[in-house]
Amino acid sequence: MTRARWTAVAGLSVVTLVAGVALAFSSRDGVSSTAASTSSPAARTTTTPKLRETTTTTRPATGSGKPVVIAFGGDVHFEGILRSQLDENATGMLAPVAPLLSPADLAVVNLETAITERGAPATKEFVFRAPARAFVALAAAGVDVAGMANNHGLDYGPDGLADSLASSAAAHFPIIGIGNNANQAYEPYRATVRGQRIAVIAATQVIDNNLISAWTATESQGGLASAKNVDRLVQAVRAARAAADTVVVFLHWGVEQQTCPSANQEALAITLVAAGADVVVGGHAHRLQGGGRLGNAFVDYGLGNFVFYTAGGPGTESGVLYLTVTGRRIDGYRFAPAVLQNGVAHPLSGDAAGAALAHWDGLRSCTNLTP
Repeated sequence: MTRARWTAVAGLSVVTLVAGVALAFSSRDGVSSTAASTSSPAARTTTTPKLRETTTTTRPATGSGKPVVIAFGGDVHFEGILRSQLDENATGMLAPVAPLLSPADLAVVNLETAITERGAPATKEFVFRAPARAFVALAAAGVDVAGMANNHGLDYGPDGLADSLASSAAAHFPIIGIGNNANQAYEPYRATVRGQRIAVIAATQVIDNNLISAWTATESQGGLASAKNVDRLVQAVRAARAAADTVVVFLHWGVEQQTCPSANQEALAITLVAAGADVVVGGHAHRLQGGGRLGNAFVDYGLGNFVFYTAGGPGTESGVLYLTVTGRRIDGYRFAPAVLQNGVAHPLSGDAAGAALAHWDGLRSCTNLTP
């Protein structure tokens, strides 16, 4: 983790600050991480913490007391024009994304594709896959972990699942929300940043009806962490809460092309925050949706597209959400607007950035969240 230091908060006209608290961006020094998804199946097996344990018995709500910046980007795949870019220059194709992710200590995106060149396509309208060098592209851009719990993670069946897990391990690139069984799929990515213990869980509320049984990870079946099984997801959140200072749930949820959250999204956000999540963010709609505070937690309902073959219209509206957290405390947040060009997010500046940020702020009006 060697991103450049970013020590100034510039362009306050496009920065959303909460309660006058400045965002504390800093280098990625002192970061260590573990992720079950990058290990062998044997190494991925862990003991679930007892749910009666809490971090408050030994650590304050602010953990080590040092702020951490987490960046979130939306949907990523490598289809169409993006596949040719990946084939030609895996390490450089996402260079425009790197400046968007470099301010963060930890960067998370949604990888909406199977990582495989084998397997039979699922019976559904759209199926996505990419070769293992997709992980090279993501790592070169500064992505630290990718969620694969979504409606494309198993597009190429058991072979695609096996290849995705094997390629992740070979590339030492963490993926979450997917595994050889439910324990692995719901297991969080864990990182320690300046003494702060961060846990990121991924799950999907969106699976094609005809595929729910085959795609959902169980005790004996590989697959995805399903947010349709609310009790199991709540269990994962509570377990993470027992061993982390900051708990993030990264979701695939919502209704495509809608800019307001669905009732299911709002209900799930409330449930997860009550279970102990400090941050609940995600996407699926291929549109930006609003973000803001839900009590002491932060929720963002839709991150939009980030690296996607969308050629025009509202599907090209993109950006990166930055949260500054100190343990359970959400110190501040900002949204850096971007636009897709040739399928890749490019940061906006000047008047274009100001207009895009005003649009993003306006999306909060139908969310029941507060600034």
